[in-house]
Amino acid sequence: MTVSFDLHVLAIDPDASDDAVRAMVDRCQGDAHAEGELDQRIVDFYESLRRRYPDFPPYPDDSPWMSMPLDVGVDHVCMSMSFSSSDDVIYLIFDLAQQYELTVYDPQDDSVARPGDD
Repeated sequence: MTVSFDLHVLAIDPDASDDAVRAMVDRCQGDAHAEGELDQRIVDFYESLRRRYPDFPPYPDDSPWMSMPLDVGVDHVCMSMSFSSSDDVIYLIFDLAQQYELTVYDPQDDSVARPGDD
């Protein structure tokens, strides 16, 4: 059995409370996905991420994804990764989130990383 972990990248106001971040993640995982125009930051994040780690065939041998394609909405990208994935993918996710001023939620330890956090 392969163990996985998740990360959620969100286009949410950086000043939003942790509760608001959790509520958005809950909406993203349910049937109530936000509708509307794609947030360009999410588009840029997703395109940059999938250039290195595609979520459509052909998959590289070092693909970290446990579920493909990734869960992408107008305001989020949710990723399920193999626990044995290289740290490189995690660093890339956090670096790209900072670059595109997005928030990262880690449900494993209930932590929120906002743009500008070190």
